[in-house]
Amino acid sequence: MQDRLRWALDRLLDRYGSAPPRLGDPLDELVATILSQNTSDRNSGRAFRALKARYPRWEDVLAAPPEEVAATIRSGGLANIKAKRIQQALAGVLAARGALDLGFLADLPLEEARRWLASLPGVGGKTASCVLLFALGRPALPVDTHVQRVAIRFGLAPRRSSPDQIAAILEGAISPAEVYDLHMCLIRHGRQFCTAGRPRCEVCVLASQCPKIGVAAPEARG
Repeated sequence: MQDRLRWALDRLLDRYGSAPPRLGDPLDELVATILSQNTSDRNSGRAFRALKARYPRWEDVLAAPPEEVAATIRSGGLANIKAKRIQQALAGVLAARGALDLGFLADLPLEEARRWLASLPGVGGKTASCVLLFALGRPALPVDTHVQRVAIRFGLAPRRSSPDQIAAILEGAISPAEVYDLHMCLIRHGRQFCTAGRPRCEVCVLASQCPKIGVAAPEARG
């Protein structure tokens, strides 16, 4: 599987290039990832900006009435659910650390940091990995529906693998320095070519080795 993943990543990097990292505040990333659930990047981005504009500090979000927080993030969808999750996660951080700060995660072993985040209310493996990868540059691979779909279709993981299982398989098959590029490439490929409904197999750079098509398929270009 390592050779297969190596082949795929090389071709995906040729197609998409290496994306620049976007390191930032891990608490911002935690809230932004919760807001991104079940909605578009555009909508979640609007909700995050509205939240930051109304509440200068995360302590202010935690102290605000839940219905007020929900009204502020309405553009992100599922506002009542997400407001509750955000406040519960912030309360969990404050109770455990005595401050709203996740910087300490940079110094923990990766799996310990992931478990710590996943212990917060409403935080699963994908959200934890997003915080670690995007805010702290740790080699934790978030597996969303795009990553899961491409990994399974291309034979990088068994068909019924869970997102956490896929993350473990892929992280174990490449170097830590390549995790960010792999995640970004799989996301882009799943959105642009290996889509859920009508995958564009005829122009896919992985077509020649994809089990979904058959290894005899011609090498795609572009």
